[in-house]
Amino acid sequence: MKTALCLLALGVLTTAPARAYEGHGSGSVNAETLKKFAPAALAHDITRRVQAAFDVRSPAGGLLTSDGHKLFFSWNVTGIWQVWRLDGPRQFPVQLTGGEDPTTVAGLTVDDKLLIVSRDHGGEEYPGLYLQPVEGGPLTVVQHKPKVRTEFQFTSEDSRWLYYAANDVKPDSFALYRYDLKKRGTAERIFDQDGTWSIADHRGTDELLLVKATGNLAREYYLYQISSRRLTPLLGQGENLEFDVAYSAKPDEFLVLTNKLSDFRRLYRWKAGKFTAVTPELNKDISEFAIDRAHVHVYYNVNDEGYYRLHALDARTYKPLQLPSLAKADMAVLGTLSRNGRYAIVRLETSKMPKTNFVFDWQSKKLVQWVLPSAPEIDTKHFATVTLENFPTRDGVRVPMFVRRPDECVGGHREKPCPVIVIFHGGPESQAHPGFSATLQLFVDAGFVVVEPNVRGSDGYGKTYLDSDNGPRRLSVVTDIEDCSTQIKSHWKLGATSPKIGVMGWSYGGYSTLYAMTRFAGDYDAGVALVGMGDLRTFLANTAPYRRKLRAAEYGDLEKDAEALKQLSPVTYLDRIRDPLLIIQGANDPRVPAGEALQMYEAASRHGQAELILFADEGHGASKRENRVFEIGHTLRFFEKYLK
Repeated sequence: MKTALCLLALGVLTTAPARAYEGHGSGSVNAETLKKFAPAALAHDITRRVQAAFDVRSPAGGLLTSDGHKLFFSWNVTGIWQVWRLDGPRQFPVQLTGGEDPTTVAGLTVDDKLLIVSRDHGGEEYPGLYLQPVEGGPLTVVQHKPKVRTEFQFTSEDSRWLYYAANDVKPDSFALYRYDLKKRGTAERIFDQDGTWSIADHRGTDELLLVKATGNLAREYYLYQISSRRLTPLLGQGENLEFDVAYSAKPDEFLVLTNKLSDFRRLYRWKAGKFTAVTPELNKDISEFAIDRAHVHVYYNVNDEGYYRLHALDARTYKPLQLPSLAKADMAVLGTLSRNGRYAIVRLETSKMPKTNFVFDWQSKKLVQWVLPSAPEIDTKHFATVTLENFPTRDGVRVPMFVRRPDECVGGHREKPCPVIVIFHGGPESQAHPGFSATLQLFVDAGFVVVEPNVRGSDGYGKTYLDSDNGPRRLSVVTDIEDCSTQIKSHWKLGATSPKIGVMGWSYGGYSTLYAMTRFAGDYDAGVALVGMGDLRTFLANTAPYRRKLRAAEYGDLEKDAEALKQLSPVTYLDRIRDPLLIIQGANDPRVPAGEALQMYEAASRHGQAELILFADEGHGASKRENRVFEIGHTLRFFEKYLK
C-alpha cells in the first residue's frame, strides 16, 4: 500500500500530497527520472568562479598522536573526503585513503598504531568502519553492511578492543559491539536493547557510560557492566531534557552539561543526584565540553551570540587555566585531545581566515599552527567582514542575523539597492555562525548581500528560544521567515525601492525556503531549496527508521499533530506560488527522501516557474566536487537571473 493511502487510513492526511511516494534512497527514484533531472552544463564564467571559491581550502579537526608528532585529518582537496596525515607542523600532508567514496578519520588506537576510518557509498549515509595502519596501506573492513549505519565509539586502553554501534538488528535501534583487534574478524554483541544507543564514556574494561537518545536533543544516561549485562539508570530518565555526561577526575562524580536548572546550558559536577555548578552563570549557552582521558584538563566553549570562546579548567580543582589569547578569532573551537592530556587541537577562524588547525602544548604553553590554508589567486583579506545585526518579529522578539555585504553595498551612491540572499540554516536545532566561508563570499563577490538569520528554534540562545518551535508551537514562530523579509524590504530601501530578495537553505533551511515561497509567497522573489522537506507528513513517514522517532519529537506526531503538520507543510499552500523556485536533491538521501523534491516540483511546476536537479550519486547535500560545482553554480546562476 502506498504511503499516502496508509496515512489516509490513519486519518493523518486531510488532503493528499501532490505525489504519493514510498521509501528513500536510490531505489526510490528510477533511472529515467534521474536522467531527466540531471544537472545541466553551466556557463564557463560561473564554473570558473565556483571552482576558484572551492580552491580556498583548509582542513580542520583531526586526531593527534599522544607524542604530538602526527596529526590525522579528513580533507576534500581531491574533490572527495579522504584521510590524510601530517608528520609535524606545516609539513606536506600524506594522503592515506583514496577512491570515489567519502572516507573520514573516526578513531585512533591508544598505541597510535591503527587508524579507524569511516567510509560511505554515494552519500547514502550507511557508513562502514575500516582499519588502516598509521603508515598507510590497504583497509581492513570491520563492518560495512547495506542499509546499516556502523558508528565508531572508542578503542580500549590496551588497544585490544574496538567498540562500535550499528542498527543491524533493528533499523530503528542501535546495538553495541566490541571487535577484537587482535583476532580480526571477530565481533561480540554486548548490548541490544531497543533504542538509539551509543557509548558516552568508559571506565576500565567492564564499565560503560551509555547514552540513549529520546528526542532531537533529549538524552538519558545509564551505567552498564559488560560482564554482568547489568544496566543501571543514572540520569535523565523520563525527563526529556538535554544532558551531556562524562566521567570526571573523581571516581564517584560526573561532569554534566545541561539546561535543566536554567534557561542556558551550564557545566556541573554531579554526585549522588546533586548538581554543583562548575562554570559561572553567564546567560549564555555552554555549547560543548570535553575532558581528556588522563583527566588533567576540562575544556568548554561559550556560545557568545554565535561567536565561540574557548576556556579551560583544572580537572581536579575546577580552577580556571590560562589559554593563549584567542580573542581575535571569531570562532575558537576545541578539537580532539591527546590521551595524556598534554595536547589540544584548537580550530581558529575569522571571516577573513579559513578554519585552521592549531595545537596547544600545555608543557611549552605554545600554540602552534599545523595546517597551512590554501587560497590560490585569492586574497582572503578582502573577504567581507561579518556583522551581527537583528530584526524584530511581529511579537517583539529580536532575531539575530549575520550579514556579509559587498563593498559597493556599504554606503556610497547606487541607483538601486543591492539584491539580498537570505540563507536559513538546517537543523532546525542548529545555528548560523560568523567565520570563514568561501562559498558565501562567492555570492558577495557576485554583488549580493548575504544574510543568515538565527530564527526561533535555533541553538545558542537558551532553552526557551530553542524549544519555541517544537511540534505545533512552530506555527507561532514560523512567521520569523516572513518578518525577516519585511525588515529587509522596509529598512534596506534605496529611496522608495526595496531590494529584491532570494531565499535558500539546506535541509530544514530547504524546508524554510519552500515555506517562504508558498505560505509567504511574494515576500521573496526567488528561492533555491536544497534537500528540503515539502510535506512534513510524507517526510516523517519515509525518512530512515533510525531518524523517524527523533524527528517526530521536533516536528510533531503524525497522528496527534496531523492538523499542525498540514498547516506547516509547504504543499498545503502550492496555489500561492508565484515566483521562481529551484529544487536540488540527492537521490540517495536517507534523511529527506528524494520523493519530497519530486512531489514538490511536480506540484510547483503547475503553479509557477520551477526547476529540479537530481544527483544520482549524492545523498543529503552534494559531497563530490563536480556535483558541488553544479549545486552552487546553478544556485548562483538562478539568483543572478531572477534577482538582478
